[in-house]
Amino acid sequence: MATNAVDETEATKATTDEKAVDTTKSDEVPETEVPAAADDAQTKEEAPSGVGQGAAAVVSAALGVVSLTGSWIGTVASARQNLVGQLETAQNAGVAQQIQAVYGDAWQTTALWGGLFALIALVVGVVTLARPAFGTPGRIQASWIKSVAWAGVALGVIGLFLAVLKYTGILLGLPSAS
Repeated sequence: MATNAVDETEATKATTDEKAVDTTKSDEVPETEVPAAADDAQTKEEAPSGVGQGAAAVVSAALGVVSLTGSWIGTVASARQNLVGQLETAQNAGVAQQIQAVYGDAWQTTALWGGLFALIALVVGVVTLARPAFGTPGRIQASWIKSVAWAGVALGVIGLFLAVLKYTGILLGLPSAS
């Protein structure tokens, strides 16, 4: 029996030593993995994050919405043109001339500002969509950036089209004075 007890003690001790050796081996990091991890960290820091492209896409869409709904500056410019039309119109001017000077010019001013915002939205959206072609090869633009930029382009085109229609009087033209 004493021999059996000694053999079990030695077996337990050997198993414990093996576990200690295994644990020590797993804690060691092979030297080949360390430089690869360092290279990945440097690549992540150097690669552009796409924040600027995302911001440009959102700005494009926002400007497209502003071109459709109107802006503060367009409203102020329209009110100013209305006042100028009232001041410059003679009392003895015809009704058609008064309507054009007071309301028509203000309407066209609003259309010009809407068209300007639409054009800027269109340009910013197109530049955002074209930016990856001039960037890092193999870098893919996030799908949400493309979607929002395309929305800005679409809103810009619609806004520009409506601004031209408003300016020319095709859309909601002035009433006739006769």
